[in-house]
Amino acid sequence: MATATHSSDGEEVDYIDGSVTEIVIVRHGETEWNADRRIQGHLDIDLNDVGRQQAVAVAERLSKEPKISAIYSSDLKRALETAKTIASKCGGLQVIQEPNLRERHLGDLQGVVYGDAPTLKTKAYEALQSHGMDVEIPGGGESLNQLSRRCTASLQTIASKHRGERVVVVTHGGVIRALHERASTGKRHRAGRILNVSVNVLHLTDTEKWVIKSWGDVSHLNGAGYLDSGFGGDRTSG
Repeated sequence: MATATHSSDGEEVDYIDGSVTEIVIVRHGETEWNADRRIQGHLDIDLNDVGRQQAVAVAERLSKEPKISAIYSSDLKRALETAKTIASKCGGLQVIQEPNLRERHLGDLQGVVYGDAPTLKTKAYEALQSHGMDVEIPGGGESLNQLSRRCTASLQTIASKHRGERVVVVTHGGVIRALHERASTGKRHRAGRILNVSVNVLHLTDTEKWVIKSWGDVSHLNGAGYLDSGFGGDRTSG
């Protein structure tokens, strides 16, 4: 049986069962550092109470949708706790930790309040703001290309293991932006702000074609009173 959707350039694409993996990509819930606008990167920060409520909200939403075959997560605590909350509502699946889904390493900026970065870590801040894809952030930080290579390869590997299935991936704002870039290559589609626990759906085919099915859905947070968080969902940090 074939189903139809549209690729990011509007082209209709037919899928035969088993030729596509549906990947539901979720950004982790809020942390205190998100609320304080403090840059996290690879630093391992817990969810705050709002983040835990957000995780429950997205978990309940996903539990009402079609069957999930597997749940993958960054090994950082803010993503992992979000993923485990989803797993608990979706049949008790074991969360598979994937370090290559970690946020971008942000070098000397990690731990710095974003508004203080231009004066405290000027060179690192300038590197972060650079449009150069190969610009590394001083202090061991990654370039955008380094981030993209590791997270897109990780997602492609996950897709190849789960053809014909629906998989959840819990990760970070910078990673999600890189995945959007891969799916919309050559198109004028912007990722926009990646809010905490937003749901973003990609179809990855067995020919390595990536199709954006839906993007930035936070309808599960409507009326919940904690929708306006999301620092780090742009070019800053996750």
